[in-house]
Amino acid sequence: MSVQYPKKERYGIDDLIEIMKILRSEDGCPWDREQDHKSIRNNFLEETYEVLDAIDRQDPQDLCEELGDVMLQVVFHSRMEEEAGGFDFGDVCDGICKKLIIRHPHVFSTIEVSGSEEVLSNWDKIKQKTKGQTTAAQTLRSVPAVFPSLMRSGKVQHRAAKAGFDYPNVQWAINDLKSEMDELEQAIAQQDKENIQEELGDLLFSVVNVSRFVGVDAEESLAASCEKFIRRFEQVEEMASQQEINMKESSIEQLDELWKQAKKKL
Repeated sequence: MSVQYPKKERYGIDDLIEIMKILRSEDGCPWDREQDHKSIRNNFLEETYEVLDAIDRQDPQDLCEELGDVMLQVVFHSRMEEEAGGFDFGDVCDGICKKLIIRHPHVFSTIEVSGSEEVLSNWDKIKQKTKGQTTAAQTLRSVPAVFPSLMRSGKVQHRAAKAGFDYPNVQWAINDLKSEMDELEQAIAQQDKENIQEELGDLLFSVVNVSRFVGVDAEESLAASCEKFIRRFEQVEEMASQQEINMKESSIEQLDELWKQAKKKL
């Protein structure tokens, strides 16, 4: 059976909601009907990353398309909840509008602010109040565990710092980093696998702490280093091919020399 839907020059959000309703209906798509929140959970994550990729590539056309894919996920989840007797897309819109109004009293009320810093401070206070968070620990616990670990570490540390729990300067953070490195080396020397994992985590957490003090995003820094490694490896592989060097059979000294040459070229 074919479902008829009007062809338009330009569609809007109401059309997207109605199309999703049709896709989830008995006359719609078997795959769409079978999905639940958990089954398409990773789809949401993937679409979000594709939005970030479009932003990094400065591709507005692709960004427009990928934002549409993210919007589809919002409508998809909202439709499933509506079918279950929960919230619908209108409730989602209502909730975010109310949140924006409440958290911007300097715009929608008589509160005056001196600048962005005070805006963010007020935002945090209002957020804690509306979420019923009465302790600093609760604000730390509310950082989602599904965040990439470097990102989560930074946010947890930032919130702890707001509660006054922080080093006085970056040198303290660097000293802590060195201490964690020493502890990791000791764990490796003792071949204590469980302790190695713990100390490695502490070391990474300390690295994030240093990045926070110097105002550099740890997640973005690691991503950039990963890309740099790939570029240099490509150069090494190309030089090895030109010099008829078998990388799998080469000594570490020979590979290190190729790596140094790649660094100079790039």
